[in-house]
Amino acid sequence: MKELIKKLVEIHGPSGSEEAIQAVLRQEIKDYVDEVRVDALGNLIATKKGKGGKKVMLAAHMDEIGLMVTHIDDKGFLRFAPIGGVSPYVLLGQRVVFGNGTVGVIGTEKIDDIKDLRMEKLFIDIGATDRTTAEAKVKVGDSAGYWRTLDDLGNRLVAKSMDDRIGCAILVEVARRLKETRHEVYFVFTVQEEVGIRGARTSAYGLSPDLGIAVDITRTGDTPKSITMEVALGKGAAIKVKDSGVITHPGIKRMLTETARHNGIPYQLEVLEQGGTDAAAIQLTKEGVPVGVISIPTRYSHTPSEMVDLGDVEAVVTLLVKVLESELTF
Repeated sequence: MKELIKKLVEIHGPSGSEEAIQAVLRQEIKDYVDEVRVDALGNLIATKKGKGGKKVMLAAHMDEIGLMVTHIDDKGFLRFAPIGGVSPYVLLGQRVVFGNGTVGVIGTEKIDDIKDLRMEKLFIDIGATDRTTAEAKVKVGDSAGYWRTLDDLGNRLVAKSMDDRIGCAILVEVARRLKETRHEVYFVFTVQEEVGIRGARTSAYGLSPDLGIAVDITRTGDTPKSITMEVALGKGAAIKVKDSGVITHPGIKRMLTETARHNGIPYQLEVLEQGGTDAAAIQLTKEGVPVGVISIPTRYSHTPSEMVDLGDVEAVVTLLVKVLESELTF
């Protein structure tokens, strides 16, 4: 799992530029499913066929937050707009990388007080000396993501884009371990979640599942003077009760918690006051889809140093496998 996670998190893939991560995920999952295809929006859909069971959609988004170039000035500095939830306070001084490998540093205009730091004050320095030199490397409309490698802290891993490449890694591992199921399982790696859960909306419409389960990160309440929240690293899979976009179907929440208890899988209940997942789009597809969410507790979300616990990752994988091996009564 560490090797797979490292491979996935280090790939460039801001929302709208998921081609590279899509290609890698296709290779990683193709031997464990019956069919792999890409839909019109770019969602990667891997299907494990079943007989007589339910149609189950598992969704993990493969895009990451990033930046898009909006202007190149005469000195070769790049202005940009955020792709998804990016904070100027996190960006300052960070290195970013474009799809062609060009690396840049985030700098700022002179400000008198850090409180005055705004996105429009920032720029990307790619080492160019003028506009012509810069345009030979980067064009307006190109997107960049954080440039960081994974660091292995033992049972805990730190990297950019754990949101939601860790969910993607989990789906691949579930497909590998799931030997038999009567259900038709769709492993859907969605696009453009960070800019409005767009891929989940279109893929769910096309699949018309009987139920959907999103696999995504969630924040924690276990760091010094953090927000008040029950979720913590190392305490197991986080079974969602509610977030800004969804109230979990009570039957699916019960099915997930009972499966975890019966199989001795560590779990915790998640109530997220702000934020959401692909489940919010899936539940409103056509006449409605019952949904649930299993979350991976993650510290420092939407930064270049998102931290997860491998024990929690294993708990999510095991829970999903056990659920898919069951009758799915909810």
